[in-house]
Amino acid sequence: MPRWKPDDVTAAGQDIARRLGDLGVPVTLHQARLHLSIPYDARVEAGGRTFRAKPPAYSTDCRDGVTAELVHVPATFSTSIDTLFTKNQDQDASAEERIRGKIVISEGFSFPGKIREFEEKGAVGVIAMNPGVDSHWGICTTIWGTPDLDDLPRRPTIPVGAVSNPDGQALLEIAAAGGQVTLFTEMDAGWFDQPLPEVVIPGTEDPDSFVLLHGHYDSWDVGVGDNATGDAALLEIARVLWEGRAGLKRTVKIAWWPGHSTGRYAGSTWYADTFAMDLDAHCVAQVNCDSPGCRWATEFIDVSWMAETEAFCQDTIRRVTGQDSAGERPHRAGDYAFNNIGLSSFFMLSSTMPHDLREEKDYYVVGGCGGNIAWHTENDTLEIADRDILLRDIKVYLAAVLGVANAAVLPFDWRAQAAEFRQTIADYAAAAGDLAELSLAEDAAAALADALESFYRGVEAGTIRPDAANDAIRRLARILVPVNYTTEPRFRHDPAVPVPPLPALAAARDLSRHGEDTLGFAQTQMLRGVNRVAAALREAERLVRGASA
Repeated sequence: MPRWKPDDVTAAGQDIARRLGDLGVPVTLHQARLHLSIPYDARVEAGGRTFRAKPPAYSTDCRDGVTAELVHVPATFSTSIDTLFTKNQDQDASAEERIRGKIVISEGFSFPGKIREFEEKGAVGVIAMNPGVDSHWGICTTIWGTPDLDDLPRRPTIPVGAVSNPDGQALLEIAAAGGQVTLFTEMDAGWFDQPLPEVVIPGTEDPDSFVLLHGHYDSWDVGVGDNATGDAALLEIARVLWEGRAGLKRTVKIAWWPGHSTGRYAGSTWYADTFAMDLDAHCVAQVNCDSPGCRWATEFIDVSWMAETEAFCQDTIRRVTGQDSAGERPHRAGDYAFNNIGLSSFFMLSSTMPHDLREEKDYYVVGGCGGNIAWHTENDTLEIADRDILLRDIKVYLAAVLGVANAAVLPFDWRAQAAEFRQTIADYAAAAGDLAELSLAEDAAAALADALESFYRGVEAGTIRPDAANDAIRRLARILVPVNYTTEPRFRHDPAVPVPPLPALAAARDLSRHGEDTLGFAQTQMLRGVNRVAAALREAERLVRGASA
């Protein structure tokens, strides 16, 4: 069934609960009150023609249309998942004096960073020219989850529509001629009660500690590859773990999220907010299940994992499939609504098609469906799923969850993250040159790396008890994940835009571009950022040395 309109989402959530009941698995059906933006239809009228469009969630409702000159801001289509969510438009063509009061057409998806910039510079509408023959659904707000009062100023105030590439080419001709277009959008927005199924499978030795496995069940259109396959995986894992619960050391919680598509991860964010204290005190890892089991998705590349989990994830994938894998820093996407609490995290998209196969098929990069370009379109139907690949991916997820839940010592190696910190700080220091001093952060990272070496030697030698080691490994995540993935305080949610490593130091990359009027301000920002990073790394070092004593 289609699963983006609230009534359909409610029916789907109830169906998941019914299926769990049929399997004999107890389920709690939370009622999450979410603020959602529901897109229905859009079109562009110009030169006597009508072009079909899809409005992203959080576009404004503009049923009467807005008419303005159409201006083209050239942009590049992403060639890898690494750049899919970054702004890629021509900055000179994006100048405020060029786009103010006009409707902008630009290549790419209706992702929020670009839309936000165009809106701030005075555009009265945006048309996203998608890469292929289909237009894609999406969401254009930078607000993560249900907005709070501080978020409301970032709610989009202009209409946005996505068009296919052929229609976009025709619109580019109108823009080149200085023509006008009218953009119409039909939207609904408001508060909706949505079911959120949760299964709790209690551990037998440490039932307070838990692994959170999760994925979204609302989808664009039918959404088989994104994310009905993930929902099926969660159902099967719930069945297997419930039947084998006597052998589970730690608790496993499995949750299905509404509001992923129309609320920018509103369901997982509601859960993070509502159960923040429990997550903070007891969650040892969060595992996201999105778009497994899709056709042609034979490789594990571009897999999301935090550095401390990388070796464990690679070993798990190799043991289950016999394949090597390659990962990347998790994007600010995909129900990673727990970074500000500070949870070790892995997986988002799992398997995907090989790069050479994508090139052979002349596919562009998308954010799910195993690389199939049916992603976020009406074409994401049953043929996108592959039974054998789904079974393999379920085994990977199950092995990973069991590997964490049943480990005597949590299988996360913070030495890998410390090494990454040292490299990141060195890169920022090289970029800053003489314009900023990063030695406090450099020294703190080196001291943390040294402390971690002693800590893990003690763990391996058995001189540090497993319970003490696990407490330290869990608490390290509460310190090091936020400083590496967030700019907001704990228990708030960063905007849905890319976050660089150790973001408090990221201003170092642009120091040399500042003139006299802004350099001092940028250096002040750097000083404060160095203090934040150094303080966090020192706190982590004290924690580790205390556990090693």
